[in-house]
Amino acid sequence: MSGPGSLDPSDPAAAAGPPARQHVVILSGLSGAGKTAATKLFEDLGYTCVDNLPGELLPELAELVSEDRERFEKTAIVLDVRAGDVVLALAAMRGALEGRGIRPQVFFLEARDEILIRRFSETRHRHPLADQRGIASSIAEERRRLEPIRDEADVVIDTSDLPLRELREKLFANLADSPDPDRLAIQLISFGFKYGLPLEADLVFDVRFMQNPYYIDELRSLSGLTEEVRSFVLAQPTTKGFLSSLHEFLTLVIPAYVGEGKSRLTIGIGCTGGYHRSIAIAEELASWLREQDFGTVAVFHRELERS
Repeated sequence: MSGPGSLDPSDPAAAAGPPARQHVVILSGLSGAGKTAATKLFEDLGYTCVDNLPGELLPELAELVSEDRERFEKTAIVLDVRAGDVVLALAAMRGALEGRGIRPQVFFLEARDEILIRRFSETRHRHPLADQRGIASSIAEERRRLEPIRDEADVVIDTSDLPLRELREKLFANLADSPDPDRLAIQLISFGFKYGLPLEADLVFDVRFMQNPYYIDELRSLSGLTEEVRSFVLAQPTTKGFLSSLHEFLTLVIPAYVGEGKSRLTIGIGCTGGYHRSIAIAEELASWLREQDFGTVAVFHRELERS
């Protein structure tokens, strides 16, 4: 048997490369952030799911996945602090897969500290890094250990305010068989500052300086998805100037991100309640980004169902 990180040219399966449909997901993230629920969702899609495997066995699993490609056509591997040195484990796993022509897609789930603490309190589960200093200390240490994985992840999802249905939608919307290394997967998130910043955002833009449709009686109940609110927001001179500057900024930084090897970019657009201005601007920005063809563009309106 050849080593986990090498290709045996005499192996017909290796020579042929992975089938077009083979897809391997590495699912990581904070304890209590929803990895168990996400694993069940992947199982519903027909993925073979592997959880809590010791880090030392991960290269062997990668070899198995690459050799038996029909059986492991769709595979999801949960990798977190329980694996030991999780950064080393991920590097070994990715190296073994990529050495055999399989580029895994890394998902990272996280949530705000107060949400994680509440979830552990409700379930009474023990945190894997629990010590005498308390749950908050364990969460902080876990964030520190997982930061390199978060930085390299293809998809980062904040589950703080996500019901299961929306978690499912975000996971499945971001599934990709073969990410293009020369293009970004861009996600836009509209949100309300009153409900907190989206943790997964790489860039955040505040549009609260724009006139608020909330104070227009006929617009208050309408979301930023409607033509009435959209026209009101986009017609403002400050909006036009803002979008022009934002387009110029993104035209500069997106190629630079790609040049640095970044595969995904999450942009947060926030207003007070996340229902009018931020939605209208996020949709307008999404249209422009698609026209520029920087990469795939997905839009998520976090507060849309709050009202």
